[in-house]
Amino acid sequence: MTARRALSILLLPLLAALIEPRPATGADFRPVAALASEAVGEGVFPGTSIAVIHRGKAVFHQAFGRQTCSSSSPVADTTTIYDLASLTKAVATTGIVMQLVERDSLDLDMPVARYLPAFAPGGKEKITVRNLMLHNSGLRAHTLFHKTCRTPGEVFRAIDADTLLSAPGARTLYSDLGFITLGRVVESVTRRSLEANFRQRFALPLGMHRTLFNPSASLSAAIAPTEQDTAWHFSAKRPVVHDQNAALLGGVAGHAGLFSTTGDLITYIRMLMQGGEYNGKRYFRPETVRMFTSRQGNATRALGWDLRSLEGSSSAGSLFSATSWGHLGFTGTSIWVDPEKELAVIMLSNRVHPTSENIKIRTFRPRLHDTVARCIEEK
Repeated sequence: MTARRALSILLLPLLAALIEPRPATGADFRPVAALASEAVGEGVFPGTSIAVIHRGKAVFHQAFGRQTCSSSSPVADTTTIYDLASLTKAVATTGIVMQLVERDSLDLDMPVARYLPAFAPGGKEKITVRNLMLHNSGLRAHTLFHKTCRTPGEVFRAIDADTLLSAPGARTLYSDLGFITLGRVVESVTRRSLEANFRQRFALPLGMHRTLFNPSASLSAAIAPTEQDTAWHFSAKRPVVHDQNAALLGGVAGHAGLFSTTGDLITYIRMLMQGGEYNGKRYFRPETVRMFTSRQGNATRALGWDLRSLEGSSSAGSLFSATSWGHLGFTGTSIWVDPEKELAVIMLSNRVHPTSENIKIRTFRPRLHDTVARCIEEK
């Protein structure tokens, strides 16, 4: 063997390391575990399950605390099922819309009234599907429908009859009403329920067996409790979902109602981070994923997903890149993805148990994401 060939063989591993990113093995996540354990002790939430994905692999997946604040409560684990609250908007409703748009079944720039004619009154005839997804439709943020409505039909008619707070596209106001309407659009276009759409398009093919609307009684022991609803005054049994409007809509709505585990969401987020492909099956084209998770012109949000704030504080912390996208859920859930770092953090909890007045999670979230980012960088 010549000296030149021997030298080239010695240099090959070094060159490969420079070309190919090193896997995120060896990162020390003890600071993340310590932070989560501390949060349980400080009453941020009764329990939590946290997953970290880096360069296509789940490199940390651990649960902390219990399902409730009682010392006799079942220990939380990575199969504990949590109420995702508004993560439903991103994981279920947006995911379905992405497929419909990609397959030319739905036009983002079509007026919503084209799909739902009764929606048009009160200046809403100019609202597009894109407006709903960017939360700049002009619809109000939230309404306590259980005070005036008794059925899903009454809720839909109340939204259809409502007037706008601002002209479509004029300002951003995060709106549950917009995504309740978007869920109706999905059902109108597909002629299937939102629940059936999600189950057949994602839950079944991805093997997300614990991601579902209206979990059955057989799963109740695995579900982390949320806040007790003292306002429910109907004779019908209340669905288990925390959100009152989602409960009034039968537990299935475009804005809330989905339950899941960190394990299932690892699969879903890996699929998105891999450009819409998982285990040889394609769910989206890469350009579709990029379009829905990127800033849209001067909008402050992506399509169905939130973006890391460029000014002030962010729940994603200070170390996630400016191109990061994610979403929060009122019950204490969140997903944040940094495409530049090839990093994602999934955090599920039931911080609203026993009361939603507990807002300690607001300071925990940015600390968590900064701690994860440092662990990755310091490996």
